[in-house]
Amino acid sequence: MKARLLQTLFFAQVIFCSTFIVAAESNKDIRALQEQNIMSVLFQQTSAERLAASLQTFETAKHALDKALVDPTWSALPGQTKYQNKKPAIILDVDETVLDNLAYQARGILDGTSYPTGWIAWGNEVAATEVPGAKDFLNYAHSKGVTIFYVTNRVAELKNATQQNLTKLGIPWDQSKDTILMRGENDWGSDKGSRRSLVSEEHRVLMLIGDNLGDFVDAKDNLVTPDQRKDMIQAYQEYWGTKWFMLQNTTYGDWEGAIYNFDYSLSPDAVHETRINSLQPSR
Repeated sequence: MKARLLQTLFFAQVIFCSTFIVAAESNKDIRALQEQNIMSVLFQQTSAERLAASLQTFETAKHALDKALVDPTWSALPGQTKYQNKKPAIILDVDETVLDNLAYQARGILDGTSYPTGWIAWGNEVAATEVPGAKDFLNYAHSKGVTIFYVTNRVAELKNATQQNLTKLGIPWDQSKDTILMRGENDWGSDKGSRRSLVSEEHRVLMLIGDNLGDFVDAKDNLVTPDQRKDMIQAYQEYWGTKWFMLQNTTYGDWEGAIYNFDYSLSPDAVHETRINSLQPSR
C-alpha cells in the first residue's frame, strides 16, 4: 500500500512538473513574440516622426473637409447615390485613430501577454489617450455642423466606457442619437461595410478615417493576401489624402493577419517562422 501511494505521488509530481514546464515554455514563446513588438510600440509612443505623421494627416483632413462641405457632388463612399440633400457626416474608426491604446500594448510586452488578454479591463479603465491631432480635427468638424460617426470593432460591452473615454478627452460625440456603432450590436460582425451603408442612408459621407484597410473597404477586399491588399490601395488611389485618410499603426492590424493568411491558431514558432519567411531581402 505504501509503495503504491509513493508511486502515485511520483507520477502526480511528474505530471505537475511536465505541465509547469509546458506552461513555462508557452510563456517563453509568447514573451519572445512580444519582444519583437517592442520597436513597433516604441516607435508609436516615442518617435517625433509618428507625431508629425498623425498631426499632418488630421491637418490635411481639415482642409479637405472645407472643400467637401462646399461641393455638393462630394461623397467618400464609392457608389453612394442621391446624397446631395443629405446631412454631412464623417466616419472614423476608434482605436489607434481617435483613442490611443499604446499603454495597453506596452503592458502586454512587459507582462508577457497578448490580445485579447486584459483588453476589456483596459477599455473599462477609460485610460486611452488622444491620437495626436484627432481632438482638434473632430472639434473643427463638429463646429461645422458635421455629424461624427464612430464605427469601431470594439465589442458592445465597451460602449459605455468608450463614450466615457471620448468625453473625458473632450472629443465630441452626438448624445442625441446613436453615433458610436460597436461590433456585436444589431448582429454586426467585424466587417464595417453594413455600418457605413447605414450611415449613408441619411447622410452624405464626406470622409473616412482609420488605421486599417477594413476601415475603408469591405472584408472581401481587406481579408486577402498582402499583395492583393496593396492592389486595393491602388484601386482607390484618387481617394487617399482627399476623402480617405489612413493613420499609421505599426503595432497590430490586418496587415499582420494577411501575412499568416488570417490563421490566428498558429503556434508562436509558426508565427515567428512566417514572419521571417515574409521578409523580402530582394524584390
